[in-house]
Amino acid sequence: MALLEYLGSIVMEIDGQEVEITSLDIRRNTGRKLVKTMNKTGRAKGYAKGIETFDLSVSAVIPLQGDIDWAGVAGAKITIYPQSAGGKRTSYQDCFTLDVGKKYSVDNEAMQDLTMAALREVVE
Repeated sequence: MALLEYLGSIVMEIDGQEVEITSLDIRRNTGRKLVKTMNKTGRAKGYAKGIETFDLSVSAVIPLQGDIDWAGVAGAKITIYPQSAGGKRTSYQDCFTLDVGKKYSVDNEAMQDLTMAALREVVE
């Protein structure tokens, strides 16, 4: 039986600049909506197509110098690729920041939690 390799940690770039992150969550929202109608069965009959969006939640460390102006990120391209060779690159285009938060704790490094949105996903 052959040993399988799985996707491990990733590298994140914003407009070609590597960013130090600790976690990344990507949610793809299809935009579909349930259509409720009044009928004798008393249940919905279908759905309507909507606009697809991509929501990104990023946790990044706060460097002493050279930090990105996260609140100012708009129109950026975020590329994610595996550290090992052979994996596909995924780019999120026209990204912008919705929310920036910072957190500090006794036992860990200072972090910033970001909520971002992207308009397109391209698998390269």
